Amino acid sequence: MDVLVGFSRTGRIGPLACGMSLADAEDLLGPGRPHPAHMMKGPDIDGYPYSWGGLQLVTTRRVVSGIGIRLRPGSTVRLPPLVLPASESLEATVLREELLAALDRAGCRHVVNGVLTFDEQSSILTRPADVCAVFGLPGRDDQVPHRDRHYLDVIHKHTA
Repeated sequence: MDVLVGFSRTGRIGPLACGMSLADAEDLLGPGRPHPAHMMKGPDIDGYPYSWGGLQLVTTRRVVSGIGIRLRPGSTVRLPPLVLPASESLEATVLREELLAALDRAGCRHVVNGVLTFDEQSSILTRPADVCAVFGLPGRDDQVPHRDRHYLDVIHKHTA
């Protein structure tokens, strides 16, 4: 939860920030696993992520334009040691109410993101960092205790 709240408050994950070069990020994290579009079209294609387990960095002209953590409710997510120093894995089952309560305790303001709140999905934007958290009902195969509650699917920040 500390990683999620810290990211929500600052828009950064440790030294990782939008605007840094992909080369600098790979110096910190090691080589990422490029999205298949990078392998087909080459490294200059924009908008597709490089992944380090559940951590994703989206690039535009080889500069980090987005940072995100993808979660799958009912499982664990692997994150690089730079992001989660004490362990490489994190419980990926985060209820909407739990994250909102943690943000409130940390003094991190948040508002409903109407663009991404519809049907069985809800979303918030944090202030002033503009980090977006998207919540949804669990999938059929997700092993969660409450099938009717919203769980965190992704938390991300994009600048471009």
